[in-house]
Amino acid sequence: MQYVFVPGAWHGSWAWHPVAQRVTAAGHGAVALTMPGLTAGDDPRGLRLADAVDHVVREVERRDLSDVVLVGHSWGGIPIAGAAPRLGERLRGVAMVNAFVPRPGESMADAMGPDVGAFVRASIAASADGTIGVDLAAVRESLMPGEPETLQRLVHDLLLPQPGGYMLDALGEVNLTSLSVPLSYILAERDQALAAPGTELAARIDAEPLMVPGTHEAILTHPDDVAKALRNATGG
Repeated sequence: MQYVFVPGAWHGSWAWHPVAQRVTAAGHGAVALTMPGLTAGDDPRGLRLADAVDHVVREVERRDLSDVVLVGHSWGGIPIAGAAPRLGERLRGVAMVNAFVPRPGESMADAMGPDVGAFVRASIAASADGTIGVDLAAVRESLMPGEPETLQRLVHDLLLPQPGGYMLDALGEVNLTSLSVPLSYILAERDQALAAPGTELAARIDAEPLMVPGTHEAILTHPDDVAKALRNATGG
């Protein structure tokens, strides 16, 4: 089995490394991707959601991966929802971890509600390179509430501005439940950062959430629990 990990907004492949190491130790393959524009030195201008979806598909094909389980965290649920139908027989399953499960025509900004969505759009429009960042207060209060301050600051320092097109664009079609592969949803008990209740998001793929300890960043703070839940959910 080959796990392909896609990170959430502002994150890079580094966010999945603790979980990836554990599934590798269990005898499976693991590839953690960074989306275009989210490596230091990248030019994020002009990137659209389609670029992220294409990147996931291209990396799976370039590496000639098979028996693939796509795993998305947070915003990463959107590009894997777009990529999964294009992988054909390479795809074995899809797993969402504290992830947004999009509906057709619904962008990340749309899902955040009218007030937050308006703030996201205004911030992107005002940015010189068309990105949106995240401040330390949001990490403390939303992404990692109750975690040690030193860890909150470290994670914040690792985050990079998100290309605006990733937040503003939507998938025209979302048909995960029509795929003949298992779908699963892993939800942290103290996640306060989801755009909708985790049980509602899991229901969009006809899944019952598998609960793990931690906050939205459980993939960093509780990798043993996330990796175990992931293996249990995917038969690994």
